[in-house]
Amino acid sequence: MRQELLSLPKGLAEEVSRNLVMVARLIDEDPEQAYAYARIALRLASRVAAVREAAGFAAYATQKYSEALAEFRASKRMTGSVELWPVMADCERGLGRPERALAMAGEPEVQKLDKAGQVEMRLVAAGARRDMGELDAAIVTLQSPELASNTVQPWTARLRYAYADALLAAGREDEAREWFAKTLEADKDGATDASDRLAEIDGVEFVDAAAVEEEEADLADDLDLDEDDEDDEDEDDAEVAAAERATDQAEYYDEDDEEYEPLDEPLDEADVDPTDEIVVVEDDESDKA
Repeated sequence: MRQELLSLPKGLAEEVSRNLVMVARLIDEDPEQAYAYARIALRLASRVAAVREAAGFAAYATQKYSEALAEFRASKRMTGSVELWPVMADCERGLGRPERALAMAGEPEVQKLDKAGQVEMRLVAAGARRDMGELDAAIVTLQSPELASNTVQPWTARLRYAYADALLAAGREDEAREWFAKTLEADKDGATDASDRLAEIDGVEFVDAAAVEEEEADLADDLDLDEDDEDDEDEDDAEVAAAERATDQAEYYDEDDEEYEPLDEPLDEADVDPTDEIVVVEDDESDKA
């Protein structure tokens, strides 16, 4: 890549290089942003094969398969290399043309690939078989000296995983479990989810400790809120009861009510008129005398 960029003016080469570095950094974590940087580099230096290749991979990562295929073809024309042949075939799969991917798997270009490229081509061909509903053929396609080898290579985990997944899809669960276990042995970097697939087959369910703690914390908060609500309800009930008792102690009368009875309370001296006639009532014995 460096050699290709040397063909550009110094300032332009630095600008293109910065964008390509960002593509490499972001393509796994943020492919859309990587694609944006790739488009900038492509606009600045579309005649550089490395730029076309980077743009192709950025488009591939965002599932823009038609665009990716065009960029890969352009890079291949510029360099004459067949290195991108497997990913070009996979773009055909992405475009819904698995038969073209299979045709590419039989082309002379495959024989020019290194071992890693040939294994990658085998993975693409097996995927195309599965796309076409030919599950048994996909399993046979993956059976190879590379699969049987006990030597762990960069492609070993992916190859074993694809084989295990195909076996499981075919209902061959025991064999699938064996190959998921072999995948796990080769997958030192955790590139696959073989451990999860093994657990799924064995009926083991993993519990996310962080999620459990969060759920327990939420439950505790809910209980605290319920207790606060109960305390508020108790206070409200106490206030209502106190008001009812106060109401029971007070008697109200309506003079227009037929059942009205005045309270037997002593009159205030201020309410007594001294000029009122005083009637003396003698008892019966005084009358008799």
